[in-house]
Amino acid sequence: MTAQRTETLTCPDAEAREFIEDLGAFVTASPSSFHAAAEAARRLEEAGFSRLEETEDWAGAESVTGARYVVRDGSVIAWVTPGDVSAATPWRILGAHTDSPAFKVKPKPSIGAEGFAQVGVEVYGGPLLNSWLDRDLRLAGRLVLDDGTTHLVSTPPVLRIPQLAVHLDRGINAEGLKLDPQRHMQPVAGLGEVDIVGLLARCAGVDPERIRGMEVVTVDTQEPAMIGAGEELFASARLDNLASTHGGVRAIIDVAAAALPSGPIALFIANDHEEVGSSTRSGAGGPFLEDILVRMHAALGGDDSSRRRASASSMVLSCDTGHAAHPNYPERHDPANRPRLGAGPLLKINAQQRYATDAVGAASFAAACAQAGVPFQEFVSNNAMPCGSTIGPITATRLGITTIDCGVALLSMHSTRELCAVVDPLMLQKASVAFLTPRH
Repeated sequence: MTAQRTETLTCPDAEAREFIEDLGAFVTASPSSFHAAAEAARRLEEAGFSRLEETEDWAGAESVTGARYVVRDGSVIAWVTPGDVSAATPWRILGAHTDSPAFKVKPKPSIGAEGFAQVGVEVYGGPLLNSWLDRDLRLAGRLVLDDGTTHLVSTPPVLRIPQLAVHLDRGINAEGLKLDPQRHMQPVAGLGEVDIVGLLARCAGVDPERIRGMEVVTVDTQEPAMIGAGEELFASARLDNLASTHGGVRAIIDVAAAALPSGPIALFIANDHEEVGSSTRSGAGGPFLEDILVRMHAALGGDDSSRRRASASSMVLSCDTGHAAHPNYPERHDPANRPRLGAGPLLKINAQQRYATDAVGAASFAAACAQAGVPFQEFVSNNAMPCGSTIGPITATRLGITTIDCGVALLSMHSTRELCAVVDPLMLQKASVAFLTPRH
């Protein structure tokens, strides 16, 4: 199987620029996974989707047909049913995740040393620690009060993780930077004492005495931007994996607007907690997607046997980011497969099944890209470099559905500020729409 090839696209057109500006707006509105789910829900509501609650009784086909969505914590599922939907209709599922590497605020967060107020944090996921140094940071996440209500919170820029001056670490440029996450990565929040919980409460407009739980992370405050001599590059925080979440929301909205009379059920899921292993109630290793599929199928009049038959002809496209060949580290990549920024989405392949793509899935992805009129390129790791993973293998294991791994190519993955080509997110979104609405 040979990927479609194209020259790198260096001059973004108006459509690509509009799409990337909207991605920037989505990133800015989504400083935490909970904000990302809320922003997705806002956009879905604006596009005419109706929200379902998991506590409701989904009785009868009318409860699940049309354009619907469900939110569970920092995760969201949205779907569109075709006009002839029945219990025999298979699913086409587009998957992403809402979380990104960061630092998570600890209980009793107000700490300090040497006259500085600091915030006690722990590492969330696998961030490039050095990329968080000397950057203006804010805090964002959710607070839960004594009555069980949840409140999103986002502060102004209030934090900074200051690096040690070169005069006090003379060997740093020759020997490399060595960071201890506990000793060196606690952000400064001011002078003297700062009540961090009180600060969060003020920003959320709640009484600090009523806060009973919080999930809050550090966030880089620099705005996304198109850069490069021809503004062909896009620099932003949290492209892994808000680029896929944004593209998935745009794709499922496009499917709803098409109002197709027949075809599969198009479904989009953005899971939380991928960066820490997905083994949570709202992660890909949890029951969220399966719960929704089972309940949807039952409302359509199916039983366990018919659901399994529908699943056998269903397919999942797991969208996450991948690595472009790095100009300063060419030896870290496979000699033959060298993805480029601006050359289309990646089809991610791994012999150890760290990515779920098989030959059947690869052929389906090639067909979707051909239908959308976009190029794609294969990604495999250098044998000496350990391979990361995605929600793809986890989803395939839970559901037994053929799964494909793909994504936008990046430089600086897991940095506080990542880099992609302006044209690539739009090309992945177009391929995603085609995957959700295949032509037979």
